[in-house]
Amino acid sequence: MEEHVSDRPEWTTQPDLASRLFGGTVMWASDELFAEKENLVNPWRPAHRAETFGPKGQVYDGWETRRHREPGDDHALVRLGLGGVVSGVVVDTAFFKGNYPPFVSVAATSVPGYPSAAELQDADWDVLVDHEPAVGDSENYYKVTSPRRYTHVRLTQHPDGGVARLRVHGSPVPDPSLLDPRSLDLAALENGAVVTGCSDMFYSSPNNMLSPGLAAHQAEGWETARRRDDGNDWATVSLAGAGLIRFVELDTSNLKGNAPGWASVSGRLDEGEWVELLPHTRLQPDTRHRFALADDGPEVTEVRLDIYPDGGLARLRLFGELSKRGREAMTARFAETSD
Repeated sequence: MEEHVSDRPEWTTQPDLASRLFGGTVMWASDELFAEKENLVNPWRPAHRAETFGPKGQVYDGWETRRHREPGDDHALVRLGLGGVVSGVVVDTAFFKGNYPPFVSVAATSVPGYPSAAELQDADWDVLVDHEPAVGDSENYYKVTSPRRYTHVRLTQHPDGGVARLRVHGSPVPDPSLLDPRSLDLAALENGAVVTGCSDMFYSSPNNMLSPGLAAHQAEGWETARRRDDGNDWATVSLAGAGLIRFVELDTSNLKGNAPGWASVSGRLDEGEWVELLPHTRLQPDTRHRFALADDGPEVTEVRLDIYPDGGLARLRLFGELSKRGREAMTARFAETSD
């Protein structure tokens, strides 16, 4: 799937914390007569087939409620797949042209553990989007400035209608108490890693490489356009924290005719110098490659993945341990965003 990012806010390049790809789920909705609430967090773009009718009317790829005949609003409660700081929200009303909500609100809360939808009704909710107008058949962008870490969001339609997708873009902030700093994937989004740059994201975002689980198909990884010059494609990743990398996993699963021919990985030291971690190495299509690094490797804070000359990667895994400094920084970030 091609990524058109030039006309979108910069914050939309951050991971969608609510995506089903990361384990997000719609826990509850006040009504879903016409179309199921679960569609809100599907990672793919909404689709539509005109004049496709079921027993309740036109079939929509989204969440649609019945028409209100009495005062009141409709709500959907979402548990984020990745708890984190929210930078912006997208309320996508794709294909809802005469049945979209004219106004929307989004609130968020942070609750430890695994509360039920009923228990969340009494939580302390912060308003992120306050009764803002929405346009039909469009991606409606709402910037968020709260510095807090959130685990759940609530979408409100004023008063009713249909929303195809809810995207909650932001920076994942893991709970250090639920991680083992001696053994973890330093490149995982759920552990706090984030893509800081890339040469190309024509087909899909490099954030996909840092997603949990295996890629189900080609679009769930990172794929670049075909290069017609002598260069190569690359991506940089800020690690979950400063640490020591023991193993590198480069997964080209599902990429059969467009896997890179080779790859290399470099790490960044405190001084800003880049050092080689994995040399220029041959890759095979549709293969999970794992490479052991030297036991006395350096402490690094960021990595650069180079693929030659172009192509795609399903997953990038960097298994290792956080250094003392990395553990302290992770703990401090969680505390700062949980106040």
